[in-house]
Amino acid sequence: MPHRIAQPEGWPRPRGYSNGMAASGEFLAIAGQIGWDEREQFVSDEFAPQFRQALANVVAVVAAAGGRPEHLISLTIYVTDKREYIAAIAEVGAAYRALIGKHFPAMALVEVAALLEDRAKVEIQGIAVLPPASAAT
Repeated sequence: MPHRIAQPEGWPRPRGYSNGMAASGEFLAIAGQIGWDEREQFVSDEFAPQFRQALANVVAVVAAAGGRPEHLISLTIYVTDKREYIAAIAEVGAAYRALIGKHFPAMALVEVAALLEDRAKVEIQGIAVLPPASAAT
């Protein structure tokens, strides 16, 4: 297993994230990804499709480095409206499960006034730790 969950004794088990993750291997920092495709075209002006595309972009960067979604140890999700995030939570959860599965890295969700791209409603930044190349297969 590429990581180890750090859960303080006596704390309730979090739902949908981990309080901490430890891993050893090659460190991969993933720049903030937004809801546009490989041609820098937004897939939608709606929150849920933008979230799905931003997360797919994170997974694509991990794959380009030779990793898999379970190598993610941290995600920071920036949203311009937390109410939009909450209203789309069912679609967000479905997209997460489809792209990442049941792997839950350490996460933070931060509401911000704006993102650099005016149409962006969500930006996801990540950290992954990749195993040695011989162990990645």
